[in-house]
Amino acid sequence: MAANPSTSTSSALPPTKVQPNAWYTKWHVHVVNGLSNSKVLFVHCKSADDDLGIHNLTVGSETQWHFRENIWLTTLFWCYVASKSDHIFVKFDVYWHDDDLFYRCNGNNCIWIAKDDGIYLKNIPANIDEFKHHWRLGRGLLANSTIV
Repeated sequence: MAANPSTSTSSALPPTKVQPNAWYTKWHVHVVNGLSNSKVLFVHCKSADDDLGIHNLTVGSETQWHFRENIWLTTLFWCYVASKSDHIFVKFDVYWHDDDLFYRCNGNNCIWIAKDDGIYLKNIPANIDEFKHHWRLGRGLLANSTIV
C-alpha cells in the first residue's frame, strides 16, 4: 500500500491488544527530533514499496506519513536516523504488525522520538516515552543515501 505524507491528524482508537481490522486501519507514523543544542536530525524512512525521501529535521520538528496495512498484514516501515554533527546513527523498524505496538501506539498513531541518549517510542496510553534503541557511532549510510 502506498504511504502518503500528511499533516492532518485524526482521533486515535482506544487502546487494544487485538486489532481485528488492522488491514483497514489508517496508521500514522511520526519521527520527531528531540535532540538538544539545535542539532539537525537526518531521517530516511522506507518500506518495501515506498521510499519516503530524505528529511533534515530541526529540533522540535517531525516527519510523518500515513498508510493502510496490506491485506497479508506484512507491512513493514523502517528508518535510518542520524545526527551528522555527533557522527551517530541508528536503523530501526518503525511499523510492523504487532499487538504490543498497537497498544503503545493507541491503535494507530506511532510516535518515535530521537533524543540525545537514543530512540524512544511514545507509549500513548501510559503517557511515557519508552527507550528502544541506542545510538551507534559512525554514519551507516552509503554515498547515494541508501540505508545500510
